[in-house]
Amino acid sequence: MARSLGERLRLARSRAFVGRDEQVAAFAAALRNDPSAALVFYLHGPGGIGKSTLTRHLADEARHADRLVVELDGRFVGRSPSDFEQAAQALLDRPDAVLVVDSFEHCQWLETWLWQRFLPRIADGALVVLAGRQAPATEWAADPGWAGALQVAELEPLSGEQARRLLAVNGVRPENADAVLQFAGGNPLALSLAAAVDSARPGSAQEWVPSAEALGTLIAGLIGEVPSPEHRRALEVAAQAYNTTEQLLKAALPDLDVHDLFAWLRGLPFMESTAHGCYPHDAARESVIADLRWRAPDAFQDMKRRLSAEYLRQIRDLPERQALGVMSQLFYLFRDLEKVRDVYVWPRSGQVQDDPLRPEDVETVVQMAADTEGPESAAIVRYWIGRQPEGFSVYRSIDTGEAVAFVARLDLPAPPDPQDIAVDPVVAAAWEYCNSTAPPAPGEHIAITRFCVYPAAYQVPSPVTNMHHSRVQATAARSRGLAQGMIVLHDCELWGRLLQGALTDAGVRPRVGDRTYGLFVTDWRQVPFEMWLDNILDESDPPAAGAAPAATRAAFDQLVREALQNWRSPRTFALSELLRSKLVTDAADPVAELRALVQRTVDEVGRDAKMIKAREAIAATYFSGAPTQEAAARRAGMSFSTYRRHLRAGVDAVCASLWDRQTRGRVRLDVNTGGQ
Repeated sequence: MARSLGERLRLARSRAFVGRDEQVAAFAAALRNDPSAALVFYLHGPGGIGKSTLTRHLADEARHADRLVVELDGRFVGRSPSDFEQAAQALLDRPDAVLVVDSFEHCQWLETWLWQRFLPRIADGALVVLAGRQAPATEWAADPGWAGALQVAELEPLSGEQARRLLAVNGVRPENADAVLQFAGGNPLALSLAAAVDSARPGSAQEWVPSAEALGTLIAGLIGEVPSPEHRRALEVAAQAYNTTEQLLKAALPDLDVHDLFAWLRGLPFMESTAHGCYPHDAARESVIADLRWRAPDAFQDMKRRLSAEYLRQIRDLPERQALGVMSQLFYLFRDLEKVRDVYVWPRSGQVQDDPLRPEDVETVVQMAADTEGPESAAIVRYWIGRQPEGFSVYRSIDTGEAVAFVARLDLPAPPDPQDIAVDPVVAAAWEYCNSTAPPAPGEHIAITRFCVYPAAYQVPSPVTNMHHSRVQATAARSRGLAQGMIVLHDCELWGRLLQGALTDAGVRPRVGDRTYGLFVTDWRQVPFEMWLDNILDESDPPAAGAAPAATRAAFDQLVREALQNWRSPRTFALSELLRSKLVTDAADPVAELRALVQRTVDEVGRDAKMIKAREAIAATYFSGAPTQEAAARRAGMSFSTYRRHLRAGVDAVCASLWDRQTRGRVRLDVNTGGQ
C-alpha cells in the first residue's frame, strides 16, 4: 500500500519505467552502500535515448531509500563553479546526499573542475549521477584513481522486447505496435512520440516511413493537432525561448489567460519540465521551429520580437548577475544568425569565470599586457588600474583557478580628462572621434572596452569574448547617460567582418608602441538598444519562398540526413528541399538525378579503404530496408557500437562531399581526412 500521494506517484513511474537494468542495478548497489559499487555514475548518449527518464527514475529510487536528493539541470547551473557548489553544498556535508545532474552537456565546461576540485571533496557515501550527450574526457575515464569509483555507461537503444513494453505502457494497441516499431526502432523518444501520435489518431502509425531518426515527421504530426490558435501561439513561445515559464508565457501573450496553455505545453510528449520552466527536447526543438516558421513566418518573427522585449525588461530590472544570465537567453533567440555563430564559441574546455580585479592580480595583469601588447600598453594598463580599478575584470580558469585573461571597461565622463588624453593615445583618439562627430553632453559618458587580453587566444572569439560581449550589451541596455560605446581591437579586418551590422568601424587607427588599433563604435543615443535589437531581428527573417534552401552547413546536413532516411519512401523523398539546391540541375527528372547523386556519393565514400565499413553501414541502414538499426548492424555484420561509429562517420562524409558540391560545384575526394 502506498503511504502517500508521492509514493503512489513514484510507484506509477516505476511501473512505467522500461529497460536500463544494468544501470539501475548498479545504482541500487550504491544505495545499499555496497563497498564494490561506484560512487559516481556518468551516463551519456545522443538526444532522445532516454537519459532524462533514467535520471528521474534513479532520483525516485534514491528518495525511496530515504536519501537526500539534489537535482540540477545543466542548463541552469549558473555562470561559475561557485554557483554549482552552492547548489550542491549538501553533497559536501551529508553522506546520505545524492546529486543528479541532467543535461550535463550544457555545463560541460565544469568538467575538469568537477573531477579535480569538487568530487574528491564529497562526503563519504554520497552519490553523483551525471547525464549528458558527451562522453567524459578520456583522462578521467582512464584514470586508475577513478577506476573503482566511476562507472561510465553509454545508453543504447531499447531492445525489441523493451520497446514493445514501452509502447504498451503508452497505450499503443498490439495491432499497431509493429508499425510503430518499424518507424522508431529502439529510440525511446521516437517510440514515445509515435505512441502519442497513434493515441491521438489510432492507426496513424502505419502511415509513417521507416526511420528511427526522422523525428520531424512525428512532431509535425503532433503539432498539427493543436487545439486552437492560442495553443499554437503558446507553442511559438516555447519553440524559441531557452526555457518557458508561465510568467514568460504571460509576458509574450498578454491578451490571453495562459494558465491552461502552460499546462498543455508541459504535457506535450516532446517537452521537458524543470524547476526553471519547460523546454522542447533538443532533438525536437528544431523540428518544431521549422514547422512553425513554415506555417506562419510572420507570426514566428513577431513572437521573437515579443520575447526579446520581455528579456530586455528583465535585463533592466533584475540585479546585474541575473541580468547577465537573461542576456545569454536573449542571444539564444538569435542563435541562427551567422554573426552570432561567428562571434560566440562554446568549447568544451578552456572555460573561464569573470571576477573583479584583486590587489594580488595587478602584477599578473600588467605582465599579460606586456607579453601580448608590449611595454607601452603595460604602462597604460597600470595607469588605468590606478584610475578605474573597478573597470577591470579578471577571467580565471575554471579548471585551475588561475588568472588567464583580463578586460578593462572604462567609463569616461564628459568633458575628457586632459591627463587621460596625455597618457593614453587610444583614449585620446576616442575622444577626438566623439567630439568631431557627436560630442557627449554634460552628464553623458562614453564607455570603452580599452583592453581585452587573453594571451592563449588573443582577440579572437573565445570564452572570454563570449562573457565580455554579454556584459557589454547588458550594460548598454541598463545604462543611463551612455552616449557612445566602443571596443578597441587590434585585428581590424577580422572584427570588422565579425561585428558588421552590430558595431561601426570608426576608421580611427591609433598607435601604441609598434601596434595599431581600431575603434568599433555604437552611438546609443542614435541607436537605442531596442533599435539595435530590431536591426538584428530584421536580419534573421526566414528566406523568401522559392529561395535556395540550406544556407548554413548545419541546415544542409540535416536535409541530407532526411533524404537518406526517406530513401525507401519515394513520395516523401520527392518532397526533399535538396531538389531546390545547386545539387540538382534542370534535369528532366530531378528526383532521379538527386537519387543518383546521393547513391554515387555514398559509393565514392566507400572507395576509400578506411571508409568501406562506413559505406556498408549506410547501405544496410538506408538502402537495404532493415527495419531497425539493430537489424542493420546484423546485416552489415558488425557489433552495434561498431556499426553506429561507422554509420556516423559515413553520413558525415556524405554530407561533407555534397556540401562541397553545393558550395563549390565539385565533390571532395579525400573524404577521410576532410581536406580539399
